[in-house]
Amino acid sequence: MVSDLKIEIENDGHPVRLKWHRLRRRLSDPLFSTDVMRMGLALGASMELDLRVRADGGFVVLHDDELQGETTGHGRISQKSLDELRDARMREGGRDLTFSEDLAAMLQSAHPDALLQFDMKDDYEAVGAKGIAHLAAHFHTMTASVIVSGHCLNLIVAVKEKLPHLLRGIDPTDKLALIYRQDGLQAVEKNLLADVSGPTEPDTVYLQWSLLLQAARDGLDMVSLCRSEGKRVDAWTFTLKDPVGGFSDVEWRDFSALMALKPDQITTDEAPATARAWSKRIAG
Repeated sequence: MVSDLKIEIENDGHPVRLKWHRLRRRLSDPLFSTDVMRMGLALGASMELDLRVRADGGFVVLHDDELQGETTGHGRISQKSLDELRDARMREGGRDLTFSEDLAAMLQSAHPDALLQFDMKDDYEAVGAKGIAHLAAHFHTMTASVIVSGHCLNLIVAVKEKLPHLLRGIDPTDKLALIYRQDGLQAVEKNLLADVSGPTEPDTVYLQWSLLLQAARDGLDMVSLCRSEGKRVDAWTFTLKDPVGGFSDVEWRDFSALMALKPDQITTDEAPATARAWSKRIAG
């Protein structure tokens, strides 16, 4: 029987971490739960959260650029200071918001295998030198516990220059999907290779799982390309529709094909259920 705390599965001797999307082990967990994050940090889990820049250069753990979707507040987050945001609450359970200052304190006691992804939802123009300085001030002692990722390559380069000890990730999915439609697979290969060997010097490349499968069917193994350049690959975000029942036949076809590509990590909202479903299918 697979433990409810399982955070890794294996295919043909290749281990694949199951990353907790938006700090959820399961979809029923509250969005960006600090309780789940503490558990994951203690267990050595890989987890992801989203960061939005505040007006004072600090950050808050939220996905949307406006407060009203996820919180009781209103207005653009980039126009709010820390003090102005303290009155807002998460809509799920009335919880306090989590700020970058809180993350820095919580990470001090992380398991050595724990990895917390800071998915930056703003670009460098919005974050600016003030935001980068804030990260440097609060996370200068972090080592392998944090990976800073984003779609804006200029932002990741700025992180590299100011915090070279932090791991970095890039997500060229949207750009590559557009190139795929307009210019074809050869152009995708050229652009992906340029990104992974470019000035961001990423540790991990984040790519949508369906894009990986479609490219593989058409003849380009994007996972293999990234790994040949010494980069890890995270396939996002595969979540079971029925966590209790496990994989449907279509889900199993896609997930087993994804596992065959041997990514280093798969992002999911249902990590324990995915591990159980995988073990059940493999066992026959």
